[in-house]
Amino acid sequence: MKTTVFLFHPNLDNESVTNKQIADALKAENIEVRDMYQLYPDFNIDVAVEQEVLTQTDRIVLQFPMYWYSSPALLKQWEDMVLTYGWAYGSQGTALHGKELLIIVTPGAEESKYQRNGEYKYTIQELLRPFQVMSNFVGTTFKKPFVIYGTMSLSEQTRKIEVEKLVQYLKLEELPNEED
Repeated sequence: MKTTVFLFHPNLDNESVTNKQIADALKAENIEVRDMYQLYPDFNIDVAVEQEVLTQTDRIVLQFPMYWYSSPALLKQWEDMVLTYGWAYGSQGTALHGKELLIIVTPGAEESKYQRNGEYKYTIQELLRPFQVMSNFVGTTFKKPFVIYGTMSLSEQTRKIEVEKLVQYLKLEELPNEED
């Protein structure tokens, strides 16, 4: 199974120890990691290249930090430009049918804030719902997201443990679906 990670972090080297460690660990496992902000710093996305990469991928992984309870801007731009009518959706748009979609998200706040009775009043699963709807719309199977909470305050040891859990999760032949 070919896995490709599309990493959307606007300042990977200076702001995100966790996302950088994830990317490095996955590369060490020979998993392709595409640093999208490095590839497209001007947001001028090469649609043909991205569609070809997606065509060659069985498991699509979107990795990003939680920004204002959503994703960084380039991810939205990528969706708008790459997931086109007639290719990703519509009566002839079946290019992604049967592929897996996994979200790796790294919110800075701890998990307790992302609860119905927590400070933010919504769970991560609720905030990621637009990705699940998009997945259904383009015919991919939405897999249970991998969340590393509290990245702003993780100890180095805890961060390493969480990154190793993620590596092991991605090695699974069959990831659980979100509903499971």
